[in-house]
Amino acid sequence: MDHRLTLILGGARSGKSALAGKLAEGTSGRVLYVATAEAGDEEMAARIAAHRAARPVAWRTLEAPRNAGSEIRAAEKGEEVIVVDCITLLIANAIAPLGQAPAGGSGAAAREVEGLLDAYGRSAAEWIVVSNEVGLGLVPETPMGREYRDALGRANQELAALADAVLFLVAGIPMVVK
Repeated sequence: MDHRLTLILGGARSGKSALAGKLAEGTSGRVLYVATAEAGDEEMAARIAAHRAARPVAWRTLEAPRNAGSEIRAAEKGEEVIVVDCITLLIANAIAPLGQAPAGGSGAAAREVEGLLDAYGRSAAEWIVVSNEVGLGLVPETPMGREYRDALGRANQELAALADAVLFLVAGIPMVVK
């Protein structure tokens, strides 16, 4: 595998994770799947369980809702493909961890992205990264909502600038952005 980064963007339920899985399955290499979700309630726990069940058994899973970059560096064992699903939740976890007040917002989000990019730079694997595009809708009503939207937008821009390929999904159909 080549050291390359593919960023997959789209709205909620646009097919981002399914495409990331399909791209990773299409390789012949070992896969490390990095999950950033936390089960804060029963509905989210069910979503996480469905995602787990859909992944091939041969893939290794790393649950890294925070400090994903350092967690990946510590866990990586020569995998040829690393799937990070998703930046959307990683940034949310950095800004406001479950059950806690906001944790320094933009700075914490920037540190997550910095750590992730550092891990990518040290890795020989192909990376497939999933993130939501949340900047196409209404301006959030709350300061925290705006801070989140802005932090995720900055994270997506940084990842897209470094990426070899950027895909944008609409209704399950990928469009090549880069």
